[in-house]
Amino acid sequence: MSVNGINNKKRLKEVLTIEKNIYLTKEGLFEKVLTQDISVYIYRYVKLLRKTEYHHNVPGTWHKVLYVLYRRRKNRLGMKLGIEIWDNTFDEGLTIYHAGNIVINGMSKIGKNCKLHGSNCIGNNGKNLSSPVIGDNVRLGVGAKVIGDIHIADNVTIAAGAVVVDSCDIKGATLAGIPARVVKKPI
Repeated sequence: MSVNGINNKKRLKEVLTIEKNIYLTKEGLFEKVLTQDISVYIYRYVKLLRKTEYHHNVPGTWHKVLYVLYRRRKNRLGMKLGIEIWDNTFDEGLTIYHAGNIVINGMSKIGKNCKLHGSNCIGNNGKNLSSPVIGDNVRLGVGAKVIGDIHIADNVTIAAGAVVVDSCDIKGATLAGIPARVVKKPI
């Protein structure tokens, strides 16, 4: 798992297309926009995050200026939605189901297709700056936290309310509890 970042327009368009299809399916899009559905605002945030990453990763004075502008817009919308995500932490396919109380440390690295159900924290343990490295296709239930210098394997499900403070190298495992332990292993 590696979060390489978005460093060219082609990659930016690829990631935006993937994530637009997650949030704004053609079926019911008019109603979502008309009724100000939360998924529309979350997609706007994710789109600003990706544009911020692009301008952060591409050299040049103009990109530095655009980086500051996009980051400001992202942070303002993030304050309204209760989402705080740093640049270059998530690979493609980020899905946020519910806004509110989502904090992702800038030192964290999270793989493809991560799913956040709301009230999630991925960050350091307060003793040092090391943050989690999370594999692809990981799902965090409502209120799940992943804390410290730990690694989480691919396809892991972290149950609602779980607090993960130890690494899990078992692909496809389910973690639950405080502190979280493996409660289900893949078949």
